Amino acid sequence: MMERFSEWLAESELGRYLLAREQAFFDRAVADAFGYHAVQIGLPAHDFLRANRIPMQLRADVEAPAGLLCLPEALPFAGNSLDLVVLPHTLDFTTHPHQVLREVERVLMPEGRLVLTGFNPWSLWGVKRVAAGRYEAPWNGQFLSLPRIRDWLELMEIEPDGGAFMAYAPPFAREDWLRRFAFMEGAGDRWWPLAAGVYGISAVKRTRGLRLITPQWGVAKKAARGLAVAAGNDRHRAARQAGGGGPQEPGSA
Repeated sequence: MMERFSEWLAESELGRYLLAREQAFFDRAVADAFGYHAVQIGLPAHDFLRANRIPMQLRADVEAPAGLLCLPEALPFAGNSLDLVVLPHTLDFTTHPHQVLREVERVLMPEGRLVLTGFNPWSLWGVKRVAAGRYEAPWNGQFLSLPRIRDWLELMEIEPDGGAFMAYAPPFAREDWLRRFAFMEGAGDRWWPLAAGVYGISAVKRTRGLRLITPQWGVAKKAARGLAVAAGNDRHRAARQAGGGGPQEPGSA
């Protein structure tokens, strides 16, 4: 499915329209990510890491022309080894999207970055998917909703810290009709962001930190005062007994 989607992006007018907007999003999202190892999983014919300066970059997929052939739900990387992972619609075109995210969480280093895109089912693109059937790309993708993806990320302690909506124009097949609705691109973020055809998420893998346990000074002071009073009473009682000033038991000398 992913291979047909890749061809659709490159060869159709609607696909090129979408590709231009997603490429711009990825260029912005990965530009400031740093580290030593970056991996793009899916769509290896398109370079979504081109704006990033990490020295070791790799494109992985189940099919050529990927530099590494692998399943996205079973990544051949050690845990906590990657600084940046890019998923261009990878979750839309896999049968195990939740497992893919689990693998990404496993291989990302603490504070490593994840950038992904996905189709919005609650948009005109989602309507077109229902009307056109689910046999041809890209309409055969899963179109996972943004709230669902955010819930998964939250469970895995991957915290979104940025994102974007894109592709507001109706999914017309012809470029001239797409140009007629170009005004929707500028107004979309302001008036109907949730109606965009595609969403993008930039997120960071957080680590559960150690909790510093500090003493409860108020309680400690009260306890110390109580001990001081008790100790003072003991000393006072002992002094009385030593000086004979205390009560004597019957029959004592």
